[in-house]
Amino acid sequence: MSVANEVAAHLPYLRRFARAVTGSQKSGDAYVASTLEAIVADPDIFPDDLPPRVALYHTFLKILNSVSLNDRPGGKSGGPALDAADRHLDVLTPRARQAFLLVAVEDFPAGDAAAVMDVSPVELQNLIDQAGREIAQEMATTVVIIEDEPLIAMELEQLVSDLGHRVVQVARTRQQAIAAIDKHKPGLVLADIQLADGSSGLDAINDVLKTYEVAVVFITAYPHRLLTGTRPEPTFLITKPFQADNVKAIISQALFFDTKARLAPAAS
Repeated sequence: MSVANEVAAHLPYLRRFARAVTGSQKSGDAYVASTLEAIVADPDIFPDDLPPRVALYHTFLKILNSVSLNDRPGGKSGGPALDAADRHLDVLTPRARQAFLLVAVEDFPAGDAAAVMDVSPVELQNLIDQAGREIAQEMATTVVIIEDEPLIAMELEQLVSDLGHRVVQVARTRQQAIAAIDKHKPGLVLADIQLADGSSGLDAINDVLKTYEVAVVFITAYPHRLLTGTRPEPTFLITKPFQADNVKAIISQALFFDTKARLAPAAS
């Protein structure tokens, strides 16, 4: 199969990525065009030991990072999440921005994102962590944690604090959660599903969302209760047991894209 055929299906997504990292669709498209022209002129720059999509993004970033980038805002990104993110892109340094967008927008697994950027997995994680700190510095907010296990709640509170946010209350039951959110009007809620008294963090969020919009990250050992295949489903979901880096990344995504929760399906 020719290189042209291998990359054709990935070009719309590369244009989206290019628009996000350069700051405008015009600039992004120019760099995409330059990438394709370079591949045609010298096919050897397209690494044949990588999957086509990884190789395409790798070649794009190699060309992009070899020249001085003049970010200019302009145009829409093509979706409400990226449109919201446009307000925050400038807070990220270029390489941290690239790493964050590869994982958060383009859904590359960490190993593939590292290959795209030609860095080690550790270096990639350092860039993503840097993005998280830069996002938090710009968008530090208050957080309510809905979690009935004290040790898990303490760990989440430490992770949130490490990112520069402030936990205003930890709630252990549905009623405590509703009261805490009503009182503090937080910018973010981390919500467990099954709580100590048999109540549901999901039901608490459903109650809150009737009158107040807030970004929500669900953290649960029961993802099947949320990922039912019906709509709406939560945008941000972490499965227990969780990794600290994953929690930090998801929190950063929730705030970066500034997407509010919608009514979630009732737990069965």
